[in-house]
Amino acid sequence: MISINFERLKNDIEALSQIGRDSLGGISRPSFSKPDLEAREWLKERIKAAGLLLSQDGAGNIFGRIEGKGKTVMAGSHLDTVINGGMFDGSIGVLSALESLRRIKEEGLRLSRPVELASFTDEEGNLAGDFMGSRAFVGALNREILEKGFTQVGPPLREILKGTEFTLESIIEAHKQSPEIEAFLEIHIEQGPVLETEGIPVGIVNAIAGKHYRMCSFLGEASHAGTTPLELRRDALLGLADFALRSTRFVATKHYGSMVTIGKVIVKPGTFSTVPGQVDFSFEYRSTSKETLQELEKSLLDLAKEIASTRGLEFASRVMDKTDPVKIPSRMVSLMKEECQKLGYPFMELSSGAGHDAQILSSVAEVGMIFIPCLDGISHCPQEMIRWEDLEKGANLLLNVLLRLAG
Repeated sequence: MISINFERLKNDIEALSQIGRDSLGGISRPSFSKPDLEAREWLKERIKAAGLLLSQDGAGNIFGRIEGKGKTVMAGSHLDTVINGGMFDGSIGVLSALESLRRIKEEGLRLSRPVELASFTDEEGNLAGDFMGSRAFVGALNREILEKGFTQVGPPLREILKGTEFTLESIIEAHKQSPEIEAFLEIHIEQGPVLETEGIPVGIVNAIAGKHYRMCSFLGEASHAGTTPLELRRDALLGLADFALRSTRFVATKHYGSMVTIGKVIVKPGTFSTVPGQVDFSFEYRSTSKETLQELEKSLLDLAKEIASTRGLEFASRVMDKTDPVKIPSRMVSLMKEECQKLGYPFMELSSGAGHDAQILSSVAEVGMIFIPCLDGISHCPQEMIRWEDLEKGANLLLNVLLRLAG
């Protein structure tokens, strides 16, 4: 049984974490930004130095490959980050896959299938909805969102691409370059507290939650805060406050385990001594059950309309992005369990409330996910941290599962 060169993997993670350091102590590496382009070149050099076959598709997804016959066994994740993010989200998946392929190459192992590492573009959704790269890879992009959708970083996607070798058309057509995939593996930090709370170093994911993401508005009437009686106000902010409390109570009592979040709020006109006439807000709900997502969509939107009617408001909503829940195939879960037992690693099964590239790849291949703990369950911020010994276990598990699938 071979193992990874952990010091080399650790050094790679620490080196990559220096690219995109921001003034607040985190890492800001949105796709196609200057730090992201630097990180891409850094990864390409590592792939070439390892003697792997380097390629890149029209969406900017980067691959390193050991050739073989038949369908490809792939492992990977993403290098892009949220603004002011941490150094482990995504990166450990790409670099653990790189280290696994290095060790296969160094040992001169002959595998029955090709193996490949992948680094997917814009998993974090800074540009045009989540998972742009992996959706491009499987041919599941929405052209309208690419052409007309907003980006989290300001300029439209078409403008951002002017500083790169990519175009909207190259991104949309990227799937035509994709190989047939037998299986896809991803190792990732849990981004939650369960593994650390239980004292377990390895999590085997059995399901990934789907997410519906909307931009919504309550529309009322702006008026003077000193002269408009409370009973005559059409206060949009009160509508949102009512909705935030009641939607949370509904999910907690009727669908415990699912999630609902209002993460961004813009109050208009947003001035002193003015009753808010409009509130725009982000609204998302998540569940590992497709049926529950459908019920949440109906019930929560009906609730918003009821609140609007009661308070003399109007409610408007539009879908920004949707992903379906994914159940990890039992074969993949069993295989990961078997390899954990061989390695002597404690493990537990758990679901993922966060979305991942593996969720998108599930439309073309069997997928598997390995979680390792992150301290205090903290992620998407500079305080994101792991125990290195947990990563060593997770990366060794990744390597040995790859060997089982491709050997």
